[in-house]
Amino acid sequence: MPVDKSTRAASIDRMGDVMREFMARAVLFQDAVARFGGINSTDMQAVGLLMSQGPATPGELAERTGLTAGGAITAVIDRLERAGYVTRERDVADRRRVIVTAVPETVMAKVGPIYGRVGARWAEYLETLTDEQIEFANELLARAAELNREETEALRRA
Repeated sequence: MPVDKSTRAASIDRMGDVMREFMARAVLFQDAVARFGGINSTDMQAVGLLMSQGPATPGELAERTGLTAGGAITAVIDRLERAGYVTRERDVADRRRVIVTAVPETVMAKVGPIYGRVGARWAEYLETLTDEQIEFANELLARAAELNREETEALRRA
């Protein structure tokens, strides 16, 4: 049976509201986690990118985070190194390059329990869903992340 157009429009409007709420809550959650871990949100995101995408040169990390102005990335790396979240080492293949690497033990000690608790709560909820619902949710969130990445890049170019 086809969905009534007014019901569909209302559902689409609600999706916009839900996504705005989700994104706001995600940003606020990440900020709270960062503060709990003794760093700021930007620095926490830099650590997260190093954890998920691997070690990087300062220039590569600047590109990943969008912190390309002046010495902004150097200040981030300095703060993270002081807090024990990252190490800076010379590249063994090219001594002129510096490689920044996340310290997983520090990340896990300082904020791991928070993410573990949230992960456990999500796992509990996901157990109530069908395989098809989980696949749809994965697709929806992956597409939302891709759209956010694309729009972030467009804003940086503007």
